Amino acid sequence: MTVSTTIAGRNSVSLDLGVIGNCTIAALIDRRARIVWGCFPRFDRDPVFCALIDNQPDDDGAMPKKGVFAIELVGMTRCEQNYLDNTAILSSVLSDDQGNAIEILDFAPRFVRYERFFRPPQLVRRVRRISGRPRIRIVLKPSLGLGEEPDEITRGSNHVRFVGADQTIRLTTDAPVSYVVDSIPFAVDRPFSFFIGSDEALRAEIETTSREFLDKTTDYWRDWVRSLSIPFDWQKEVIRAAITLKLCSFEESGAIVAALTTSIPEAPGTQRNWDYRFCWLRDAYFVVHALNRLGTTRTMEDYLGFITNIVDTFTESGAEHLPPLYPITRGGTLDEFEAPNLSGYRGHQPVRFGNGAATQIQNDGYGAVVLAATHSFFDQRLIQPGKDTLFAQLERMGELAIAYFDKPDAGPWELRERQVVHSFSSVMCWAACDRLARIAGTLGRADRKEYWRSEAKRLKGIIGERIWNEEKGHFVSTFDGTELDATLLLFAELGFVKADDPRYIATVEAIGRDLTRGDLLLRYATQDDFGFMHTGFLICAFWYVDALYAIGRVDEAKELFDRILKRRNSFGLLSEDADLATGELWGNFPQTYSMVGLINSAMRLSRNWEEAF
Repeated sequence: MTVSTTIAGRNSVSLDLGVIGNCTIAALIDRRARIVWGCFPRFDRDPVFCALIDNQPDDDGAMPKKGVFAIELVGMTRCEQNYLDNTAILSSVLSDDQGNAIEILDFAPRFVRYERFFRPPQLVRRVRRISGRPRIRIVLKPSLGLGEEPDEITRGSNHVRFVGADQTIRLTTDAPVSYVVDSIPFAVDRPFSFFIGSDEALRAEIETTSREFLDKTTDYWRDWVRSLSIPFDWQKEVIRAAITLKLCSFEESGAIVAALTTSIPEAPGTQRNWDYRFCWLRDAYFVVHALNRLGTTRTMEDYLGFITNIVDTFTESGAEHLPPLYPITRGGTLDEFEAPNLSGYRGHQPVRFGNGAATQIQNDGYGAVVLAATHSFFDQRLIQPGKDTLFAQLERMGELAIAYFDKPDAGPWELRERQVVHSFSSVMCWAACDRLARIAGTLGRADRKEYWRSEAKRLKGIIGERIWNEEKGHFVSTFDGTELDATLLLFAELGFVKADDPRYIATVEAIGRDLTRGDLLLRYATQDDFGFMHTGFLICAFWYVDALYAIGRVDEAKELFDRILKRRNSFGLLSEDADLATGELWGNFPQTYSMVGLINSAMRLSRNWEEAF
C-alpha cells in the first residue's frame, strides 16, 4: 500500500504515522518522512524525538523547534510512502516539480548475529538519488531530558554527539558533518547513511554497514512473516498488525507495551492524556490469544515468561493486591508526573510520564494472569519447567480472586475518583478459578481440580445473580447496577456464559442499541471522572464484531469489520480511539489492544484455507 502526500509547506501533526523498530526501540515517522517520536535507549525512556507531543514551530513555521529528525528535499512537493513488503522498513520517496527525487529507507537493525538477535538502540536512515540532481537539508534537533536542549554538541570527522545530563546520542554519517549540523543543503550525488542512537562508535565502513544492515533486516522480517499463521481473508491487514504487535514487544524482558507513546489525548480537550509505554496485565489474555493464533511461539513464550516472572515476584512479596501494570523490565517505579515544558499533542496538555493507575486496585488482574499462564500447561510447544511450582503460585492468585471477586475496585476503565464492584473484574476472578480447575486436571491433581471447580461454581452463582438486571433485561457493568459497558461483550469468550444464552444475546443487543455510535462503540455512556466519552474505543468495536459473530449475526459482523478497517491510518495502523463523527484517530499510538482486536476478529471471521479455493 503506497500513500502519497502533497506538501503544503506547513508544520502539521496527526497520527497518520508509520512505525519502525527492532524490539528494543521504536520510532514514528510522519507523512513528510520526519522522525517525530522515538525514545532512547528503550521504549519507556527519554523521548529524544518528541515533536509529536511538542510541535511548536520554528521561525518559518515549517519545522518543529525540537525533537525532530528531518531529511528535507529542497523544493519538495510530494512524498510517497510504503513499507517494503512484509517488513518494518519504511520507504519514503520525496520529489519536487523539477524532476528531482530521492528515496529514504528508515529502519531499526534487527537480525541474527553470533547466534543471538542483534537489536541495538539505533535507527538507520539511508538516502539515495532516484532522479535529477536532488539537494537535501538535514534538520536534526534531538531533545534530552524530557524536551530540553542538549548541554553540548560535539563533532568528529564522521559523527556528531548530542550530550545531555543522563545520556548522549550519537549520529554517525558519511554525509558532510558540517552540512548536517548547520542544516546546509547539499546534493545527493551518491547514497548517504545516517545512524542515530546510543553513544557508540561505528567500527566499520558506513556505506557497507548500512547496506548490510538493510539486507539482513529485510531478510529477518520476511522470514518472520513466512512463519506466521494467517487467515485467508485480510492477509495484508493481519500481517501489518502482527508486525506492529511485534514492534511493541520489548524482547529483553518479554514485555509488550500498550502503546509506544505518552499523552496523545483520548479525545481533544479532555485531559485524558496518559503514558502507555508499560505492560498492562489486563491485556495479557488477549495478547497471548492473538500470538497463539498467529503461531508466533517465541514472542508468546517470552511474553509468558514476563508474566510468570511477575507471579514469582508477587508470590515472594506476600502482597495482597496485584499491580495492574508494570514497567517493561519490572524494575523501577511508575510514579506519574507532568512535563510542563512539553506543549502537548496539538497543544493538549498535560504531558504525563509514568502512570498513576499502577497504584490502583484492579481485581481483574488475578484472572488475567491465570488465563495467560494457562497456555503454559496446555501448549505442548512450550517447555515450561517447574509446572507444579507455577501451579502453586497461581493457586495463590486464585485465592486472592476468591477474596476480592465481590470487592470494589477501579475496574477495567481505571476510574480515578470512585470504586464499585465491576462485573468484568468479578467474572475475571471467576475465570481464575475455572482455569485453575482445568490446569489441575491436566496435572492429575484431582483434589485441587474438585476444589477449584467447586469455587468456580460458587462464584458463578453469586456473580450471575448480582450482574443480571431483570428489569433491564441484560447484564450490567456493576453489581446490582443498571448501566452497560463494553466489557460485557467478553463474557461468552471468557466462558462465563455460552454465546446462545438468551441473557448474553440480550446484552449484545442492548449494547448495540445503547453504546454504538455509527461503526464505533463507547466504552460506556455514563459520565466518569473526566465527563462523557467523545470518541469510540477501537478495541470495543472489535469485541462487538466478535460478539455479533458468536450469536450468529455473521454477515453483519463481517460488514462491520470491513468498515472498522477503514479507520486505520495510511500505513494500516490504529490508535486507541477514533472520533465518532470524522473517524480521526486519537489516543496513544500504535495501540497494541487495537491491533490485537484486528487480528483476533480477522482470524474468527475469515474463511479457512480449505474453503477458500
